[in-house]
Amino acid sequence: MKLKNIFIKGIAFLSIGALGLTSCMKDLDQLPIDPNQSTAETVYQTEEGYSQVLAKLYAGLSLTGQEGPAGNGDVGGIDEGTSSFVRNLWNAQVLTTDEAICSWGDFGIPQLNFLQYSAANPFIEGLYYRTYHMISVSNEFLSQSSDSKLDERGQGDLKEKMKGLRAEARFIRAYSYYVALDLFGNVPFVDESMGIGSFMPEQMKRADLFDWIITEIDAFEGDLKEANTADYGRVDKGAAWMLKAKMYLNAKVYTGTAMYDKVVVETEKVNSAYTFYTGEYNEMFYGDNNKRENAVAASGFIFVAPTDGFKMQTYGATQFLAFSATGGDINPAKIGISGGWGGNRSRAELVDRFDSKDLRGKVSETEDGMFFITEEKVVTNPSKFTSGYSVMKFRNVRSDGATPANLAFVSTDFPLFRLADSYLMYAEAAMRGAAGAEKNKAVEYVNKIRTRAYGNTSGNITAAQLTKSFVLDERGRELFWEATRRTDLVRFGEYTSSSYLWSWKGGVPNGAAVSSSKSLFAIPAKEIGANSKLVQNPGY
Repeated sequence: MKLKNIFIKGIAFLSIGALGLTSCMKDLDQLPIDPNQSTAETVYQTEEGYSQVLAKLYAGLSLTGQEGPAGNGDVGGIDEGTSSFVRNLWNAQVLTTDEAICSWGDFGIPQLNFLQYSAANPFIEGLYYRTYHMISVSNEFLSQSSDSKLDERGQGDLKEKMKGLRAEARFIRAYSYYVALDLFGNVPFVDESMGIGSFMPEQMKRADLFDWIITEIDAFEGDLKEANTADYGRVDKGAAWMLKAKMYLNAKVYTGTAMYDKVVVETEKVNSAYTFYTGEYNEMFYGDNNKRENAVAASGFIFVAPTDGFKMQTYGATQFLAFSATGGDINPAKIGISGGWGGNRSRAELVDRFDSKDLRGKVSETEDGMFFITEEKVVTNPSKFTSGYSVMKFRNVRSDGATPANLAFVSTDFPLFRLADSYLMYAEAAMRGAAGAEKNKAVEYVNKIRTRAYGNTSGNITAAQLTKSFVLDERGRELFWEATRRTDLVRFGEYTSSSYLWSWKGGVPNGAAVSSSKSLFAIPAKEIGANSKLVQNPGY
């Protein structure tokens, strides 16, 4: 069974503000899981109550609150439109790069397009508070499910089962801290031991948080299910290994010390536990990509943000990616949706990264391609949707050709971790000369990806072709629009510098270097103003 079926009852009914954080978070603000439950002591009286709170943790990756996509937001003081995790992670990781540009004029969007964001950007602010909201819910769950609390409630028989649930909650918290560390650097730190209430948390150094996350994963990993055995949508050891691999891949950025040899260790665990999906690339991003029976998801999706067009309706996640990329002459029905918002599209650099035989980058005048030909490939007018090709990667259509049951809301799960990324991380570590990495094995992994992409072996590479520029480009081809690009460009030293320019970088048509301070986003100004212990990132 899938997470979106198992936990649907508990989704979107618990609202908890960021534990111990100030600003719009303030004190813990808890609403009932259902109308008949109103306090922590009643919520946690049953095993089902614990599961419902855990459901809230997973749901927070996609949803924004109660009563549907435009109801009561669960992050206090933040508009639901700017509080979606995947939507704002995508804005931060993709809109700021050579992969996309948005035509909307909402304050904050053009600034992301041009790498001119400030401490008052509402989308970055929303991502910050959503991330800490998930940390808060995790902390509350861990506090309420401790052995002492279970004994206090006479629930000692739940201790063994609670180990696994607590490990899942600790993973979500560790992943959330990873996002905070990657995007914001030195950030406030709170855990379940610090109590509930309004206080000013200390700011933790980036390198120290890196160490804490790794130690934390090592501590809970053994309580997770074996890799590739958890119910679809729930995390297991494979997700823990992927998170560690991503941490180690970027360790030089985070700590100043490269750890590529550890990337090899963690990715090889992942690579041996999952089977590579050899079907069509585009089907992995269809509305039925949660299916195990045809291996669309089972053979490569390790950690996802789940969505469901009926039970998990949202204006974030893949709803945002499918609708915002549809407009102009595109027929929405071909994408499996009811309309288009005409916002996000590609920059020319993304389209040009593919050669004509690479099916991942198929350009077409109809909806059968990955890129839809609009008025022009090169973005000459950032505010015009048809200036730049449309991107049709995330769709609501089904792989069996059936019409989606709901055209108004998308059911496509968003992959946060998948096997191809692990292959490419191993390849990068090998390219960088990591101890334990075999370059021939790295080439085998890359060629699995490229054989699927080309439909044959015509795109395969040799060991001599596994260069720094190839690895960065191949990550851009395989993982485009999957919220990895900014982190990759920072790691390769290309995000802010003049060594690689893309259209509208720095706000000019041909691109320009920007301040190196833009490698990190600002901690929201209102958070800095509310917590005297916080120091703003340089340049803001």
